[in-house]
Amino acid sequence: MASRRLAAILAALLLAQSPLHAQQSDGEQQQGQRGGRGGQTEQRPSPAAPTERLKPLPPKAVTQHRIGDLAFTATTGAIRIFDLQQGAALADVATIAFTRDDSNVAQRPVTFVFNGGPGYASAWLNLGALGPWRLRMDAEAAVPSASPVTVDNPETWLAFTDLVFIDPPATGYSRIYGGDDVRKRFFSVDGDIDVLAATIRRWIEENNRMLSPKYIAGESYGGFRAPKLAHALQTDQGYGVSGLVMISPVLDFSRFNARNGLLDQVARLPSYVASARTMQGADVTRATLADVEAYARGEFLSDLMRGVKDQAALDRLTRRVSELTTLDAGLVRNLGGRVPTQVFLRELHRKAQRIGSSYDATIAGYDPTPYAPRSDADDQMRLGLHAPLVSAMVALYHDKLNWNVEGARYAFMSEQASRQWDWGHGGAEAVSDFRKAMALDPNMRVLVAHGLTDVVTPYLETQMVLDQMPNYGDPSRVRFETYSGGHMFYSRDDSRRKFRDDARAIYVK
Repeated sequence: MASRRLAAILAALLLAQSPLHAQQSDGEQQQGQRGGRGGQTEQRPSPAAPTERLKPLPPKAVTQHRIGDLAFTATTGAIRIFDLQQGAALADVATIAFTRDDSNVAQRPVTFVFNGGPGYASAWLNLGALGPWRLRMDAEAAVPSASPVTVDNPETWLAFTDLVFIDPPATGYSRIYGGDDVRKRFFSVDGDIDVLAATIRRWIEENNRMLSPKYIAGESYGGFRAPKLAHALQTDQGYGVSGLVMISPVLDFSRFNARNGLLDQVARLPSYVASARTMQGADVTRATLADVEAYARGEFLSDLMRGVKDQAALDRLTRRVSELTTLDAGLVRNLGGRVPTQVFLRELHRKAQRIGSSYDATIAGYDPTPYAPRSDADDQMRLGLHAPLVSAMVALYHDKLNWNVEGARYAFMSEQASRQWDWGHGGAEAVSDFRKAMALDPNMRVLVAHGLTDVVTPYLETQMVLDQMPNYGDPSRVRFETYSGGHMFYSRDDSRRKFRDDARAIYVK
């Protein structure tokens, strides 16, 4: 019985033209029976019982707001995902849509926004860069007790596009109802794209935005999603995508993240150096790192390939890597010129007994065990902002959006999704979908954005992927920009403003 049900679910999820059926959720009315026309009742399947007894999600809420001269509407709710064959509810996908009031809505651009993980809700981009309200996210604010009070965001993208923030199943207030079989499907590379593409399609149709230019913006794993979603929308859902904004993306997990991979060392070295130079007070830009990039892709890679038994190569690696990163030469030699990320983050701040964040190596927290062989420190940038972001999002829902989910925890990060994610066989990559989407639509434009001191998704890694792709008729279709800061470079005021201006350029033709 279980195997037959799984087969039915997967068959419904993988329908070629419509992988999932989605319907706008109206909360408790759709949990059971719902009044229909002429007094008739429309039977709605009850979802499988969640592990917690939660009250139904509330009906969608519509609120009016103004920031300066910008008047806009916020629509908060959820889109229900059904199993077409069984008729059962599989998930409610929570969305927050911000739409301008003073524009031609039918033809105004709309951007669908995701964060990454996998397993994160869309709060980072909502409150960090794109949305109408912003939470302070700089180094001093990256502590759990920091104030969660938000302020108006003058850099909101609402000036040039409507925004729809989507929380994948099991993140934010989104829910999965279908049990372990459905959860396993949604917690996978392909299943994730299926459910999100269906959600986008249904939002477009429910809101009569078929004529609007459509864009996708994603950060980190959300950047990995972006080209896959674009291709799925083009080919499965029947909607073209005008542009992509990929923020600190990983495009190929198998190529650069292999154990002991040499290309991984090449990709990270310029970000190490950018971090060390920033710590020394230098004004670091892509131009000032040109010599490091040339060394990394040339002599550095060549000496790495010679191996640790080549003493002349090891001597060169030790001298040059130590000079560039400011790390101790003896340590670099003992590591064979191959400096692991966690070692770099600790040694860069060793004298202060602190440890850098993988997401921005220049931001450091105290090392809880400074004399231990390895540190078990929490990441200061990622986890230091966890509590303020959760508090700010709950307050946003409650105080501004008037969408109150009683009894449920706002899942900023789903540990279950992260632990159980099915990456498929042979390593996950989005390059193939990127190539196909670009080749299929010569009008699609792309902005790729990276922070220079990010050692989670180093900028040179993406640059090396893009260097292997053709121009598809026009080299200006893909714009690559770097910014001061790390993974969430928009936490810095100057970088956030420049990023907003760079993004606006792909919306204006």
